[in-house]
Amino acid sequence: MNPSGSTIILTIIGMAVVTYIPRMLPFIMFKGKELPPFVQGVLKNVPYATLGALIFPAVLFIRDGDILYGIVGAVAAFLIAFAGANVILVVIGSIVILAASSTFL
Repeated sequence: MNPSGSTIILTIIGMAVVTYIPRMLPFIMFKGKELPPFVQGVLKNVPYATLGALIFPAVLFIRDGDILYGIVGAVAAFLIAFAGANVILVVIGSIVILAASSTFL
């Protein structure tokens, strides 16, 4: 059962609408309002909490069972995040450090 071109287009449009609505609603609901400092602090830490939730299981199930490789990546990500870098720099920095460590170790 192959979907037709119109079915695929309608599916893409539907997914775009469903994705756009939850992203747009906070902008409409909080327009002109300032969040309390506690909520702002929590929201600033959400990307790092998500990054931690993604990294920790990967450390345990790393390639070829070499847990040292996972620990090096996790420590690198932690130190870069602790230094205050944004999430993208944390990910890119830990990738660079892992690439360097796999080259030299």
